Amino acid sequence: FAQEAVMLFKFKSKACADLIMLEADGRRVLKAMIGDDPIKGIVLAADLPQALARLDTAVAQDEAMRKARDEASAARAAGRDTAQDEEEPPLPAIRLAQRAAPMQQMMRRCMAEDADLVWGV
Repeated sequence: FAQEAVMLFKFKSKACADLIMLEADGRRVLKAMIGDDPIKGIVLAADLPQALARLDTAVAQDEAMRKARDEASAARAAGRDTAQDEEEPPLPAIRLAQRAAPMQQMMRRCMAEDADLVWGV
């Protein structure tokens, strides 16, 4: 069997232990935090509050979208909504809130200790 290499993101800071994420999860969290997903980078301590706010907003939007879809599905199932929406792209099975929680904790710790957040693969 040819084994496919699994790429990991390793987030580091002097403020706390390393955080390791699978590539897809790391990219998803980075896109929410900084709007990009470079394989190496840094968020300076001064920029952490803005990055954390963006991540918090993305988590809230993901939760709201999931709730709206659940409510629409329930309405269709109950026969109250006969309009058929165009097929919506599926949401990732794991909520962003679940993937982002360790990063949010790490970022808060970095902010408390005025430490930069760096990552690489």
